[in-house]
Order: sequence, then structure tokens, then C-alpha cells
Amino acid sequence: MSRMAKFEFPDLPSHFRQLLGDCRDLYVSSAQRIVNEHPDMLPETPDHFIRLMDDLHRALVVKIFITICEADRRWSKNEKFLAEVLVFHLWSQWLNDEPLKAAIAQMSEKATKLKWYALVRPFDQIAPLRDRIGELETIVTRLANIIARADGPIREGEAAHIKMIQEELFLHLRQIPIDEVEQRENAHEARIEAIKKILHDANKLPDTHASNSGATSTPAQSTATQTDPAKVKVEIETAEHKKAAEPTKLTLEEALAELDKLVGLSNIKHEVRTLANFLKVQKQRESAGLPSTKLSLHMVFNGNPGTGKTTVARIVGKVFGAMGVLTKGHLIETDRSGLVAEYAGQTGPKTNKKIDEALDGVLFIDEAYTLISAEGEDPFGHEAVQTLLKRMEDDRKRLVVILAGYPREMEALLRSNPGLSSRFSRHLEFVDYTPLELSQIFGLMCDKNHYKLTPLARAKVIVGLDYLYQRRGPHFGNGRTSRNVFEHAIRRMANRIADITDLTVEQLTTLEAEDIEFKKVPDDVFERSADDESLRFHIECPECDFDKDVPHTFLGQSVRCPKCDHDFNADWGSITHTEDGAADELPVPADADDEP
Repeated sequence: MSRMAKFEFPDLPSHFRQLLGDCRDLYVSSAQRIVNEHPDMLPETPDHFIRLMDDLHRALVVKIFITICEADRRWSKNEKFLAEVLVFHLWSQWLNDEPLKAAIAQMSEKATKLKWYALVRPFDQIAPLRDRIGELETIVTRLANIIARADGPIREGEAAHIKMIQEELFLHLRQIPIDEVEQRENAHEARIEAIKKILHDANKLPDTHASNSGATSTPAQSTATQTDPAKVKVEIETAEHKKAAEPTKLTLEEALAELDKLVGLSNIKHEVRTLANFLKVQKQRESAGLPSTKLSLHMVFNGNPGTGKTTVARIVGKVFGAMGVLTKGHLIETDRSGLVAEYAGQTGPKTNKKIDEALDGVLFIDEAYTLISAEGEDPFGHEAVQTLLKRMEDDRKRLVVILAGYPREMEALLRSNPGLSSRFSRHLEFVDYTPLELSQIFGLMCDKNHYKLTPLARAKVIVGLDYLYQRRGPHFGNGRTSRNVFEHAIRRMANRIADITDLTVEQLTTLEAEDIEFKKVPDDVFERSADDESLRFHIECPECDFDKDVPHTFLGQSVRCPKCDHDFNADWGSITHTEDGAADELPVPADADDEP
């Protein structure tokens, strides 16, 4: 490895390395998600699809790197050092001098042939991955900015190329007609064809796998034996991909810990733990030769959109898998379109095929109330339900079914068929998230993507979410609302800093109040967030439950409880109002100097 280059901000290389890893994780975990939850969408083997997704991430980071570095038509010393970091990420080997030049030459040559859409196509055309577009945009924007910042202030040409990359992503991932999105989400055959197209395009990417009778070569080895830089190959650990294609099985403690990390849902967490404890006791009774009580594990999840039903269903499968109730514990997610066919005689086989995929795991049917039309006769829907009921009986030891949807509609569905109501006796109610919980979900997204918020930005998030919550209707988005606000904020931030030439790491990672925008909240709702002393935020000490109403300047700060002296972060609070601006017994900054 070459000697560390001198960066104006020494932590830039570590940020760059971390973002490269985040990009790989995004693509590979997305592939794993399709393998584990939507195996019917794979025209190829799981490990082949995961390997191709990893290739797409490799091509994407190369495209970003070359695009920014060649914006000013010169390579600085710092950019060459980042190239070393990139090469290590791709090939697990540090290169310099001639081997590095050969690698850069190859990357530059190949990058010009890569089309942006080909590199991000999975997040557009594979419907289950569309909720990761915001995360993809975040990683790409931050990678571009860090590369541009490597040799000091961002130059005009670099800023223009960053903006161009953002516009390319927006064009390909955001400006899609609603009817086309719905068509992609509902048409199973269209999804299959889309993935086949992705695989076809991925196979035309620059060769990233070197194999000759089982041997692989690194760039250093290639340049030692060949003079053509285009012969440089990328080494890949195929065994890791095969391992990644298999669902990871957690212990019971790990699965329940994953449940505990979710924001809110206290009643759901209690129900799932109670069920796990019951099953544990029954297994112990069986081991002791005592009779056990049989319990139906099929469930109904009642709740509005965005309340965590799919996430909890996935964890429930992991809990059952960890306890041996189900041998796999994987989740297969579907809806009416995945069970009901358009022509007579096709619904039964289609429903059976989907159930076969879920055997030894959980079949999660979202918007299950649409299985039987409320408008009149629906023979195909009734056929799907009857097929489901029969398989639930025939495969009762290998299948858990979870029906999910709006509470009122789900009640009507269960009343429509006695077989359904008798088999689904366990109902879990997913209530709407409170404004505080919605704010915490927003905060988790920021933490995951390495963003910080100013106190005023936090106040604006709380005020906006509280406004939407108080006026929510039956189709309120809950956690999806928080996600949409976050994704919109990072796009606004990208536009705000795009023209800043002297850009710092702090600016790359900090969301300001002006980045937070609620399209359905009037501007005057936010006018007093910074100035009105009566606007306070209720926070509580996690150690002693001491609570206090504080101004927005305390949000996101480390404070010390005046009652028990416990230091904690006042990340979020609930809106409250006081008659005056009294600040007696307020928590104090945790790092405040003790005065004599």
C-alpha cells in the first residue's frame, strides 16, 4: 500500500471505504431479499442472481469514481490514493505504480461504456426493491461528493457532474408513471421478464470474474504477465455468494432482539413473546412426556399501511424457525395477484404454487380482504380461499399463514367464510405510530445512512409529523410517511449543497431545517418552531422517568438529568405547550462545566 496521501479532511478515505461497503451491502442484501422472499421471481439460480447484483454494485462504484475523477481531466495524488482504496474494495489487494495505472486505465475504458440505468435497473423494475431507492440515492450522492472533495474544494466541473449523476438517478428511478408502477407491481410475468432483462444486461457488463480451470487472477498478477490493461480481472469469492444465497437462521434470542429493536409496537412485542414462551413450554412438556396443547399459529394482522406488519411477519417466521416449529422460517409475501388467476382453471394451480414456496415457512398475504370481492360474485377469489384452507389443513405442520389488511375489511373477510374465521383465531392489532414514534423512525433512517440533524431540523420533523398525524385518515402512511419525508430531505439536501465548492464532510452528513419539507403541511405551521417560546418538546430520562418540556435547542443533544444525574441523548420529543417559557429544572448539557 502506498503512503497515505494528505487529505484536507483525513477521515475522507475511511468515509469512502465505508460507503463502498454500504453500496455492496445494499445490492447483495437486496438480492438476498428477492432470493428469500420472492424466489418465484428468479429465472436463474439464487447464487447466480446474487453474484450478478454484486457485479452491478462493482460497476456502479467504478462508474461514479471515473465520472467524478475525470470531470476536471486530471488525476490528483489524493484521487489516486482513493483509487487504491477502490481497487482494494474490488480485488482485495493494494496496488500502486504501474499495476494501479493499469487498473485505472481499465476502469476508465469500461466506465464510458456503462449506462446509468443498467446499473440501477433492479431498484426500478423489481417492485419489492423500490423502497430502497432512497438508500441507493443517498449512497451514490455521498460517494460522488467524497470523491470530488478528495483534492480540496469541489470545482465547477465536478459539481456539474455530481448534479448530472443526481439527475440521471431521478430520471430513471423517480419519473415513472403511476400506472406503469402499478402494472409492474401487479403483473407477475412482467416482473419475470424485467429480471431476465436485468440478468441479460448484467451479463454484458465488463468481465468481473476470472476463472480458468478454477483459477482466478488479480490485477497485479495480470499486469505481471500481460501488457494489455483490458486483461485485468476481478477476483471474487464465489463461496461467499453461495453462502449468502441461503437464508440466515437466527437463534430465538437474536430473533426476539430484532423484534425489540423495532420502534413502538409494544402490544405486538408482548403478543409475540407470549406466543414464543407458550411454544417453549409446550416443547418442554413434550420432552417430559406430558401432553401438550395444540395451538393454531395462523394469524391475522389488522392495521393501516406502514405499521410494520410485513416486518413483524418476517420476524415471526424467524422465531418459529429458531424454535424448530418451522424448519426454515422464511417469509413468502404475496397478495391477490399472486394467488388469483384471470381465467377459469388457473387459480387453483397458481395458489398451490405460491403455497409450495412457503412450505416450512410463513405465507404472508397482504391486503387479504381483496381475495374475495365485496362487489358481488367472485368465483376465482373463492377458489383461492378454498385452496388455501385445504392446504392449511393438509400441511398444518409445515405452514403458517398470516393475513394482513385494514381492520374493518379484514373483519368482513373473516365473516364471509366460516373456515377462515375458525382457523384464524389469533388477531394482532397494529395501531398507528404516534408522532414521537414516527420521528424515531425518521431518526433510525438517518442513523442507518450516516446523517445528522440540526436541532431545528429535528423540531421541524416533529412538528410536521405531528400535523399529519393529527389530521390522518384511514390511508395514513405511518412509517412510509417517515421514509418519504427522509428520502425527500436527502434529495433537497443534495440540491442545496450541489453548487457549494468548498464542501466539508460535515455538510455532506448534516440535514438542515431547510432540507425538511412536508408538501401537505402549510408553511405557517413551522414559522414558530424556532421563535415561539411556548413551543416545547416533552422528553423523559430513560433511567428515572423524570420528564420535562424543553425548547428545540435541546433536541439531539446529550443532556444530564437534574434528578438522577444520568446522561442521555434527547434525540426526539413530543410537542407540548406551556403558558410561559419557564425553564426551571431543565436538563443541562452533559458536557457542561461544573461551576463553583
